Amino acid sequence: MTSRDDILASIRANRPQVDRPLPHVPLFDEDPPTSLLSEFKQSLDRMGGRFLDPPESGNVLAPVREKVAGAKIVCSTVPEIAGNRDIKSVGAPHDLADVDFAIVRASFAVAETGSVLLSETDLSTNALAYLAQHLIVLLDPADIVVNLHHAYRRPEFRDRHYASFHTGPSATADIEGVLIHGAQGVRSLSVLPIPRNS
Repeated sequence: MTSRDDILASIRANRPQVDRPLPHVPLFDEDPPTSLLSEFKQSLDRMGGRFLDPPESGNVLAPVREKVAGAKIVCSTVPEIAGNRDIKSVGAPHDLADVDFAIVRASFAVAETGSVLLSETDLSTNALAYLAQHLIVLLDPADIVVNLHHAYRRPEFRDRHYASFHTGPSATADIEGVLIHGAQGVRSLSVLPIPRNS
């Protein structure tokens, strides 16, 4: 037995055996915004993301189709819009390095921070959300929660193997405060509010 094993065994043997329940954590939602969608839109804008307003009439997916019209490679994981790179044919994550636009659907969003949650279920290949030049996220407005306290109670954090919040495009700033988007990830993140199965 090594000295490390001796120390760990001693800690385990002398650990207090008391029942200490976790403290109650409030949800901090006493004064929720009147519209979660409007709050999300404002927060997303503050973080450098783009909110795609659906047209009042016509095809609700028109803003997405306009954005990807001139793109060479579009990879979509959603049935609403087809891409020309089949995510099922991707053998390794680096095969996504040349993707211009990735189109995915978020599990849910957080109004307080303007974040969308993407999991392995939403992305199929996790690298898609980082290697694509531009990320377009479809979001059901019914899937917006008030704040992060509500977000962490969602089942995705227990049921999924991978979950990551995305808040606007990749950004970095130097000591002088010069902000650069797209330095280590997507250059833009756009969100289109559209109900599931519409």
